[in-house]
Amino acid sequence: MTATKPPLSASVKGLQPPLLKALSNPITEARPVSSPSPYHLGEDVEVLTMHEARCGLGNFNRRDKFKVVLVLEGENELHYATRSFRITGPALVFTNRLIPYAWEIPEGFHEQQGYLSCFSESFLHSAMRGVSLKDTVLYRVEGNPVYTLTDEQARYFTDAFTRMRRDLESAYAHKEDLLRNQLSIIIHEAALLEPATAQHAPANAAERITSLFLNLLEVQFPVTAQLREPVLKSASDYAERMAVHVNHLNAMVKEVTGKSTTTHINERLVTEAQLLLAHTDWSVGEIAYSLGFGYPTYFNNFFKKHTGTTPLTYRRAQAPTAL
Repeated sequence: MTATKPPLSASVKGLQPPLLKALSNPITEARPVSSPSPYHLGEDVEVLTMHEARCGLGNFNRRDKFKVVLVLEGENELHYATRSFRITGPALVFTNRLIPYAWEIPEGFHEQQGYLSCFSESFLHSAMRGVSLKDTVLYRVEGNPVYTLTDEQARYFTDAFTRMRRDLESAYAHKEDLLRNQLSIIIHEAALLEPATAQHAPANAAERITSLFLNLLEVQFPVTAQLREPVLKSASDYAERMAVHVNHLNAMVKEVTGKSTTTHINERLVTEAQLLLAHTDWSVGEIAYSLGFGYPTYFNNFFKKHTGTTPLTYRRAQAPTAL
């Protein structure tokens, strides 16, 4: 199934700078995918230099990935949820697909250099002994995503990324285990480091929070599998994930877009439901569960309230174009 994402609002278009779009969440434009790189293993893990990422190798816009970035040179600012971090030297940066973020280049500076890896949670599951990445301090919304490094620490993590790239190129039958162990070590070693402190709240707070909300909303779609992490469906869900009060989130989104947070969420759910009904052979119940509704009846009532028709009636009307 191919779904067309809704256009970005004018208030959001200017908020995503051009730095390393491979690191940005899917609110940015899609990057062309070049021929396969030797530095990836199926769909589970990739390890690239930032230069390779900028040249289009790999696909760092995948919404089912976690990312770890080793910054070695350059200066940039990371806006993470409602905080900002100025990165001026060697650092490890952890980003979570469920926590919106954006990078900016301060005027007069160049893009950073270093390494980055994206990987699925399932890839690390065995190495982390069943611990969810979302529950670790490195990936919680209230945690710190940036860890400044000494020169010695930067050399240590550079060696780690170099070894992972070597392992990816090798023909060793158990290289997946080597990669899992190396990523696990990086995460645990980082947990021992002193985290950086956010320097300031981003400017244009209303637009920034609105951009983060719309980013987090969009990153959950399109739905391409029936068994997946539940979609966030309420303003309080998003506020909790963004570490802001729900009333503050509602006020900022309303101020910038003219619509309530709930309206944005419902409109996106309806759009995705219509796409699934028209372009998949999933049952109504399967669609309901994939969109986070506990019971098909709840989904039926929701869909009829917002479209004036039932899911089955809508599907029959789309029959000529349905799969």
